[in-house]
Amino acid sequence: MVWALISGLRGDLEAYDAVQKDLRRQRDVDSLFVLGDCIGPERDCNPLLDRLQYPRRGELTADCIYGWWEEQLLAEHGFRGERRADVEAMENGQATVTALMNAVDPIHLSWLATLQFGIIELDCALLHGSSTDVGDHLSADSSPLLLLDRLTRMDVNRLFTARSGEQFCAELCGGGIDSRVRDLEGEQDRRQSVPQRKVIGVGAGVHYTLYDPGTDRTVFCNAGTAHQRAGRGFG
Repeated sequence: MVWALISGLRGDLEAYDAVQKDLRRQRDVDSLFVLGDCIGPERDCNPLLDRLQYPRRGELTADCIYGWWEEQLLAEHGFRGERRADVEAMENGQATVTALMNAVDPIHLSWLATLQFGIIELDCALLHGSSTDVGDHLSADSSPLLLLDRLTRMDVNRLFTARSGEQFCAELCGGGIDSRVRDLEGEQDRRQSVPQRKVIGVGAGVHYTLYDPGTDRTVFCNAGTAHQRAGRGFG
């Protein structure tokens, strides 16, 4: 069983076609996960959304979750209560919000609103950002303690993230966390063991990731080019 994980297509049907073509050549990929940001303000996103919902014969059906751009669109359309799109986080502000709304036909909103925040498979969490927020930006430069916190919140050993758009594998190589607790009975020293865990960035667009949960093997891919096995991160 091998998974393919992609994100950051932002309406780019040509990139999605390239990835699907790559996966057909490999023949050993069983599941395709799209970790959000299927849409974006740069182009007409409707052809890609149609394809994700109605795949062609012989291609993998995508299991999708929502990403940061889906969250902004749904908020602006009133699917998130009184919240609205985060204009301050966008380049060109309100003009970008308008472009995003024009890029997605309202007919797709109901489907986008059904997408989940994340997927848990075996001991793996598949998220766009992290366990705290869809916009959480994890990268190879993130603090090991921060990565450990995000893993612990989900109680998983592998966390796949896409918000940064980077491909990386940060490995927490085990060990422990020492702490001192003071209560009515005095001070106590405690040590919490940390199992070997990983945070993996899946990339964006034609840059996608293959993962074999049986062997814990990660391969970073660029559609149409040779594949590269993931290197180790830090402990």
